[in-house]
Amino acid sequence: MTKMMRAAAAVAILTSGMGSVGCVGAGASGRPTLDDRARNVYDPCYPERYNHAARQAVLAPFAQQVHNGQVLNQTIFTYYFETGSDKLTSAGVEKLDSIARTRPAPDPKLYLQTAMDVPVTDATAGKITELRADLDAKRAAAVQKYLATVPSFAPVSYEIFVHNPATPGINAEFSANPFRSSGLGYRGGITGMTGTGGAVSTGATQGTSLSSPAGAGGGTGAVVPR
Repeated sequence: MTKMMRAAAAVAILTSGMGSVGCVGAGASGRPTLDDRARNVYDPCYPERYNHAARQAVLAPFAQQVHNGQVLNQTIFTYYFETGSDKLTSAGVEKLDSIARTRPAPDPKLYLQTAMDVPVTDATAGKITELRADLDAKRAAAVQKYLATVPSFAPVSYEIFVHNPATPGINAEFSANPFRSSGLGYRGGITGMTGTGGAVSTGATQGTSLSSPAGAGGGTGAVVPR
């Protein structure tokens, strides 16, 4: 009987001590259960909870990059209009056609680069903001008017937002030079494959020659730069 009383007292002390660690739920009797108290000691969702947080930390910057790219792709820049006018150029028409043909459905959010092509002179310096806003409104109306004529499977209500992003792109020489030199690269050859020895050379004018190990087919075992 004494041992049973001691065991009961130990259980009571243990459960009361676990109940004092953090907040716990309530069982059917309105008191925290042993399982509720245990959840204050360990995390039953380990490691899934922490894997999810780590995954979000990795994907969030990439998601922001995707969003930025989508905004730029949906932007109608000033060079899609004739300078100082709301008339679309042929490139502007093609751009709007491309947006309207997006599958499975076009993105209804469009972005218009503010009219930075309005010249700033002594006569317009004091009212340049109003002039740009007026041309922005005319260009937005021209975009809406043209998109209304593009056939679509379902009507799309486009929204146009004005912003002033940097024009995406790189210097033409940076892309042209690799293209012109692409035909000079990716060349190699296999020579000297006689007997058990041999050499493998790469490059037309320079590279590395790998000879067979010493004692195998009379090779020297040396790696000779060429």
